[in-house]
Amino acid sequence: MVKEQKTADVSFESLLKIFTIPEGPDSTLTKIDVSLSQNLNEFLREHIVAEEKPLHEIEKDFSSAQIPEQPEFVSDHTEHLLDTLVSHSVHTSAPSFIGHMTSALPYFLMPLSKIMIALNQNLVKIETSKAFTPLERQVLGMLHRLIYGQSDDFYTKWMHSAKHSLGAFCSGGTIANITALWVARNRALKANGAFKGVEKEGLFKAMKHYGYDGLAILVSERGHYSLKKAADVLGLGQDGLVAVKTDANNRIIVDDLKAKMAELEAQNIKPIAVVGVAGTTETGTVDPLPQIAEVCATHDCHFHVDAAWGGATLMSNNHRHLLSGAELADSVTIDAHKQLYIPMGAGMVLFKDPDAMKSIEHHAQYILRKGSKDLGSHTLEGSRSGMAMLVYAAMHIISRPGYELLIDQSIAKARYFADLINQQDDFELVSEPELCLLTYRYLPSDIRLALEKAQGSQKEKLNELINQLTQFIQKRQRETGKSFVSRTRLNPAHWQHFNTIVFRVVLANPLTTNEILSSVLEEQREIALQAPSLMAKIQKTVQKIHNS
Repeated sequence: MVKEQKTADVSFESLLKIFTIPEGPDSTLTKIDVSLSQNLNEFLREHIVAEEKPLHEIEKDFSSAQIPEQPEFVSDHTEHLLDTLVSHSVHTSAPSFIGHMTSALPYFLMPLSKIMIALNQNLVKIETSKAFTPLERQVLGMLHRLIYGQSDDFYTKWMHSAKHSLGAFCSGGTIANITALWVARNRALKANGAFKGVEKEGLFKAMKHYGYDGLAILVSERGHYSLKKAADVLGLGQDGLVAVKTDANNRIIVDDLKAKMAELEAQNIKPIAVVGVAGTTETGTVDPLPQIAEVCATHDCHFHVDAAWGGATLMSNNHRHLLSGAELADSVTIDAHKQLYIPMGAGMVLFKDPDAMKSIEHHAQYILRKGSKDLGSHTLEGSRSGMAMLVYAAMHIISRPGYELLIDQSIAKARYFADLINQQDDFELVSEPELCLLTYRYLPSDIRLALEKAQGSQKEKLNELINQLTQFIQKRQRETGKSFVSRTRLNPAHWQHFNTIVFRVVLANPLTTNEILSSVLEEQREIALQAPSLMAKIQKTVQKIHNS
């Protein structure tokens, strides 16, 4: 039975009430507000159901393209959203949701987010942000100091300089990476003689002026897909993103980087940037940043570190050495909505040189005037919310030692889970955790022995069947809704670089316990039994291998 929706009157006076008069204490919206503020996770557990309804069924609730002709009461519509939207959302803060880089959030962000929304500041210009602008500049300075460790005098001089910017707030790592490489491109093709620079005359004239036959950005095979977008947007084309080989630990091979650089230069292709990854999305590993910095210095090439995931590790004095070399980078990306535990979306890009962002500076007559401290003159995005306020608050309320505890426990938890997997005779650890991300798969010992023994097409066939089983387990586990791990594809050296589908887990949620990790493995064992025909095919192939 379809619930009848009551509609409100349409009048200017009634609309004014939406902007000025909150609903009473018994309203649905107020009850939700109180529940969320008191216990966010309890509210989510109560209202988000396990994924029982398939997506095509959910789509039916959102199938009308008609804009309503009659308004609804706020409470009625809120109940409608609870039933259709909230109940079928992903419980990303659940301690058993360990498949992606999202986590439970600190409770204090709820009331602070309300203040941020109510103020509705636009950080593009001081005229619509005022105090938020120096606050955002301070937050960028705090993260800049975390990475580069400059002196107090440095930040006194540059942090609030109208003509300079230490970085930019972005909606996420994608825009942060694009911004960093935008700066790299413009500095590589800067004004020279009669040439006014690529930002003025365009890529075609810039290439003609400098005599290049192409431009390139180099990154490891494990680089984030956002870098392809950057190469596309900046006019290099996706082929302009050159993949560098990685070793058995998924880190960039410096010798191959040097060879690729020499090869490009021999083809008259200018490498404008090399990207070192500090916490790869798939395996959480960190590239050899100091060696990459040396290569970039030799070739006069911009060195960018994509630390969207791993950058928060710098908060821990016990583990910041894992990101050694980040301080040598010309620019660094870090996402606050990952391991700084801020809501989506809050990314940042920081530049070592306070002059770097002048190469992408833009002005307008009605805003962003020259000499103004408007942050929008150095950002790709225009209108932006005051997310810096939440980062500022978190860094004060949690503090650097508090973040250190969170980072340390995440890394320790990943190590525990890796050891637990190694103790099982029916699971295989595929990539060791360096930060708090690892990969593994279900691989009973008899199947593993057969895979080791198999050769040629037999090995390939068995590996493909195991991949199908991994996909089945991951999909069924997600559909069941008790826990969640993601999956990806790797090419492990010890399996002759075969395409290997693996489970991927991210252990950043402080609410995730060791007991939950054990239950995840147990659930995956049980799900494997739910694919009898596939298991029969695997066992038949195993038997053939042992008999051959």
